[in-house]
Amino acid sequence: MAVLRRATPERLSAFSDGVFAVLITVLVLELRPPQLPTFKALLSLWPTWLSYAVSYLFIAIVWTNHHYLMRYAAEVTPRLLWFNFAHLFSMSLLPLSTAWMAVSELAPQPVAFYAAVFFFVNATYICLIWELIDIHEVSSTVRGIMRFRSITTLCLFGVAAVVALKCPLVGLGICICCLIVYLKPGPPEAGSRSLRDKADATPTIP
Repeated sequence: MAVLRRATPERLSAFSDGVFAVLITVLVLELRPPQLPTFKALLSLWPTWLSYAVSYLFIAIVWTNHHYLMRYAAEVTPRLLWFNFAHLFSMSLLPLSTAWMAVSELAPQPVAFYAAVFFFVNATYICLIWELIDIHEVSSTVRGIMRFRSITTLCLFGVAAVVALKCPLVGLGICICCLIVYLKPGPPEAGSRSLRDKADATPTIP
């Protein structure tokens, strides 16, 4: 009787990296040059460039934080698989929401939908935190910081979606401010490495 080997996270990480790469490619393909060969025409497309810049930064931050969390994955569980697929699905909505927001020139409802996508992405990220962080020997301080940060930004993304219906630029500004919080993937980790990192650590000989 064949014995199945433990499912390692390398394939899951590689697939996720591929999805993130495709999302960036789709964003780039949505960019269109101005019809007139002037800088004024180029500057008139500022809603498009702003939408692209924010979305590119968002993908970069999400990938960085995803890469950080996957360091805690010793094996792939069914829950981790589906949480990750939900996270990638929420990210797949970003090109659509970005294009809609850019074409509408930051109209209220497209910006609200854009913020709602951010909310969805953050919600699925929280699921990954629950699956990967809570089962490891991570200090209560680090765990508390990550939970507080993720839940706070989740609420702010929800507020941004509502505010955008009246003041789209304010709603978009709230989303951008939330991204700044995630520029660093995780809190200080002194004494809180994952079990796998501890197992892989090689002792030095004095």
